Amino acid sequence: MVLSIDQHRQTFPSLQNKVYFNYGGQGPMDMSALGAIQEAHQVIQTKGPFGSEVNQWLQTEGQETRQVLAQEMGVGPETVALTENVTAGCNIALWGMTWRQGDHILLSDCEHPGIIATVQELQYRYGIEFSFFPHLSQVNTADPVATIEAHLRPTTRLVVVSHVLWNTGQIMPLQEICQFCHRQSPPVRVLSDAAQSVGMLPLQLADTEIDFYAFTGHKWLCGPAGLGGFYVSPEAMAELAPTYIGWRGIKISPLGQPNGWQPDARRYEIATSDVPLCSGLRTAIANHNNWGTAEERYFRICQLSSSLWGKLNAIPGVKCLLKSPPESGLVSFQLFNAGEPSPKLHKTLVTYLETQQFYLRTLLSPSCVRACTHYFTTEADIDQLIATIETFLQTHTQ
Repeated sequence: MVLSIDQHRQTFPSLQNKVYFNYGGQGPMDMSALGAIQEAHQVIQTKGPFGSEVNQWLQTEGQETRQVLAQEMGVGPETVALTENVTAGCNIALWGMTWRQGDHILLSDCEHPGIIATVQELQYRYGIEFSFFPHLSQVNTADPVATIEAHLRPTTRLVVVSHVLWNTGQIMPLQEICQFCHRQSPPVRVLSDAAQSVGMLPLQLADTEIDFYAFTGHKWLCGPAGLGGFYVSPEAMAELAPTYIGWRGIKISPLGQPNGWQPDARRYEIATSDVPLCSGLRTAIANHNNWGTAEERYFRICQLSSSLWGKLNAIPGVKCLLKSPPESGLVSFQLFNAGEPSPKLHKTLVTYLETQQFYLRTLLSPSCVRACTHYFTTEADIDQLIATIETFLQTHTQ
């Protein structure tokens, strides 16, 4: 049975007493996903928790989860490793490449601080160089491929660019970027932070030719925190060495000794994980697909974000970062006081909204407030948020 939006929302405890606009930070779980995690823990404790029967069950859980994630992204399950989160996946790619002094990494200026910090440490340890290509300053006019071309160096070996920019909500032309980078001699690899794309965008990832794609289950997929994944193309896998090594990623000889890597992306997995999270994530994905296809869900997300974008821009003293409706569920906006964007107002607004049970967040670069619409957001949610922001501005601006 396909649930209506209202019926679907009733299955999420967090939506019963909140007006939630923070899916880009963490999506809420519904009762069936929570129940699947609890049931999986009970299975483990009943079967073992350590023995041949439960070990086989754990292996099956992992394989089924890789298959479900691969199907969602349009790739083969042999190309997907299970990780804890996006940053873990990005670290697999960044530390697994073989770096030489003078190699160059090119990043967009919209990347997450966790990724930038990792690249800084690579510079410190290996003497690589890195730089940023500007996008944020040209947010409404930039041609990403042309900008990357202008900033690429002969020594560039990796381009790092998010699929959906976490601060502006823009979708980057991943296929065009990858095709351009791969035409270089030697080819330049591409790593994408997919924190804001998996679960939001309909994906046929193999068609994009992306080399590395790090994602999570706890944002737009509304799965449990602590479980994500890492896609690596077969071509890139042949060159990417494991950095963190454990029993899940290796083959073991009959004498119990390490005997090479697993033949697929499992080589990047390490050791013991909270496997019941797999049951919760698969259940969350199945519930999304039961409501509608990825294309139908994305269409509704964009309808709602466009509505929110328009209503925010209609408030005096409020301006969205993008000059046209976003092609994602991320809507970032600024509050102006005396004609200037006000970081203090942004922080005060988000704090005030939370006292009224509205959940958004501030961002630092650029200073703004970010609201996120999912497919089960409602127009009533948007109207309540707009009215509350208007009330706030009446008492907090000149």
